[in-house]
Amino acid sequence: MLYQMYQLQDDMIAPLRAFARHARIGGWPVLPVRPGERSIFDASMEMLSRFKLSHKRPAFGISSVRVGNRDVPVREEVAMRLPFGTLLRFAKDIDTPQPKILVVAPLSGHFATLLRGTCQTLLQDHDVYITDWTNARDVPLSAGRFGVEDYVDYVIKFLEHLGPGSNVLAVCQPCVQALIAVSVMSQANNPATPRTMTLMAGPIDTRESPTLVNELAFDQPLEWFEKNLIATVPWQHKGGGRRVYPGFIQLAAFMAMNMDRHKDQHRKLYTYLLNGEDEKAKKIKDFYDEYFAVLDLTAEFYLETVDRIFQRAELAKGEFHHRGELVDPGAIRNTFLLTVEGGRDDICSLGQTTAAHDLCRSLRPHLKRHHLQANVGHYGVFNGKRWEKEIYPAVRNMILAME
Repeated sequence: MLYQMYQLQDDMIAPLRAFARHARIGGWPVLPVRPGERSIFDASMEMLSRFKLSHKRPAFGISSVRVGNRDVPVREEVAMRLPFGTLLRFAKDIDTPQPKILVVAPLSGHFATLLRGTCQTLLQDHDVYITDWTNARDVPLSAGRFGVEDYVDYVIKFLEHLGPGSNVLAVCQPCVQALIAVSVMSQANNPATPRTMTLMAGPIDTRESPTLVNELAFDQPLEWFEKNLIATVPWQHKGGGRRVYPGFIQLAAFMAMNMDRHKDQHRKLYTYLLNGEDEKAKKIKDFYDEYFAVLDLTAEFYLETVDRIFQRAELAKGEFHHRGELVDPGAIRNTFLLTVEGGRDDICSLGQTTAAHDLCRSLRPHLKRHHLQANVGHYGVFNGKRWEKEIYPAVRNMILAME
C-alpha cells in the first residue's frame, strides 16, 4: 500500500500545484492582491507549484564542449538499448579519435543526469558513453528481473560494444559492479576488457570506517528492508505490479541526512524569488529539479545490494559469485586501477574504495594509483571545481599514459 498512498497523495495535491502555477502567471483569476504584495504572492505561488517530485529523467543538456581551441557541438546517440538501461553516447564531430570511456552511473534513486558535470568535463578529451538507467516503474513485468548480477552483465555488454582499448569510470555504488565486471572479463580473457578502471568513492569494502549509510544497512536484518521499504508499482504505470524500492523513499533518506541544509536552501530560494534575484534563484531551482527527479530500483537489485554488498561484503571477502563462478579480482593484470576518495566523504568513507588495491593483487605497482582529494565531500569527488581542476587531470593523465 506504500506506493498507492504516495500516488494518492500526489494526485490530490496536483490540482493545488496547477492552481498555484497558473495563478502566478495570471492564467486564472485570483483574489485581489495589492500591488505591494504582488511579489509575496508570486513567490509563495512558485514555492507551492514546486512542491512535487518528478519520475522522468531530466535532460542532460550538454549541447557543446570545448575541444582544443574551439567549441564542438554534442549530440546524444543511443548506442544500445536494453530493458533496464540504455548505453548513451555523447557524440562529437572531431578530426582526431579520442579514447572511449564508459561512465557507470549509480542506480540509487536518481537518474544518470546526476553525473552531467562529470560527463561534460570528460568530453573535452574523451569519447564519452554513460549507463542511462531506466526507472523501474516504467519497465513492464514481461522484461523479467534485474538484480546485481544483471547489472554486471549490462556493464560487460556495454564494454563489449565499446570494444578493445576502452576505459571505464564508475561513481559511488557501481564501483563494486564495475570491479566485478572487469574481473569477470579478465578471467575470461575477454578482448574488450578495459584498458583502465577508475573507481570513485565506491563501497568496495563497507567494513572500513563505516558511515551512517553503512550502519543503517547493518542495523536491521534483510527481512526488515523487504517488509518496510519494498512496494508495488500502481497499475497505471508501465511497470504496474513490479516490486520496487521507490525513489521517493531514497530521496527522503538522503534529505534526512542534511535536512537543515535543505530547509536553509528553500528559505534562500523564497527570499531570492521575493527580491527578484532570478539568477540566484535559478541555481537553487536547477539543483532541486535534478534532486527531486527520482528513480525506482527493482526490489531484487536493492535487496541484493543491501545483502551482498553492504551486509555481507561478498566481494571484499572473496566470496562473490557471478553466474555460479567465483569472482577473482586477482585475475586483473593489464587494466590500470585508479581509485579516488574524498577526505570529507560522509557516504563512502576513507578506505572503502582503496580496498580495491588489495583485491587486485596481481597488478604491478605501476598499474595502481590512489588519489585522495582533501576537503571534498561525496559529490565533490565527481562534480565541481575540485573534480574539474584536481581530480580530472589525474584521470585524464592516467588514460593518456595507457594509450
